[in-house]
Amino acid sequence: MIYLHEKYRPRSFDEVLGQDNAIRRIKQVLARGWGGRAWWICGGSGHGKTTVARILAKQGPPNTSVVEFNSADEVDGAEYGEIRTVSIFRPIIPTAFIINEAHGLKKHVIRGLLGILERLPDEVVVVFTTTQVGEQELFEAKIDAQPLLSRCIEIQLTSQGLAEPFAERCREIAVLENLDGNKPLKDYIKLARKCKSNFRQMLIEIEAGCMLDTPQLRYPDIRGDSGKGTSANCASGPISGTLHI
Repeated sequence: MIYLHEKYRPRSFDEVLGQDNAIRRIKQVLARGWGGRAWWICGGSGHGKTTVARILAKQGPPNTSVVEFNSADEVDGAEYGEIRTVSIFRPIIPTAFIINEAHGLKKHVIRGLLGILERLPDEVVVVFTTTQVGEQELFEAKIDAQPLLSRCIEIQLTSQGLAEPFAERCREIAVLENLDGNKPLKDYIKLARKCKSNFRQMLIEIEAGCMLDTPQLRYPDIRGDSGKGTSANCASGPISGTLHI
């Protein structure tokens, strides 16, 4: 099953909603070259961090390999070794590494990354995403993030002005998927505000039937830890989830 937030995930920068300034800056940097760079993309949950990171990773040569880690906890041991090896020895295939939830990076990994990011070959790109903004005590180890961030191009996604464009797009998707229930745009804007403009969360609730006349529908647990499904409606709080958008 492909969930709506994956089915309708933007595939190009021009499809990303509400982040014009951030996308403009990314394009300006890319005009000077794709490889040999590290990026730090921060913003609220469901505002487009992972989407932007994936699109950015694919701006390299057509044969670029994209390696994505769902969380910084995965970047340890063999996984960290892969990044180090590819970054030190120029790879035959261009490679982009995406590290989500980067604020969870471990201290020894950060220390190793400082040297790696100083000498990234033109065939390698590293993209970090995080919901946390700021340099002081950004990581769980409570260390200063400035040395790592100073080696990255920092892109901060805005949280302002997202409710209406997100509502309009969600309504379009709901109509296409027969999940609209003839609800006016104001109801989608209300949903956007309740979900704090989390686009992924909005689509999860719409897929659960919150815009239909049926008061409550069963929705499969996207975390896969219960297998019993989750009930949801627009009157209740948002369904929790850990997938990135």
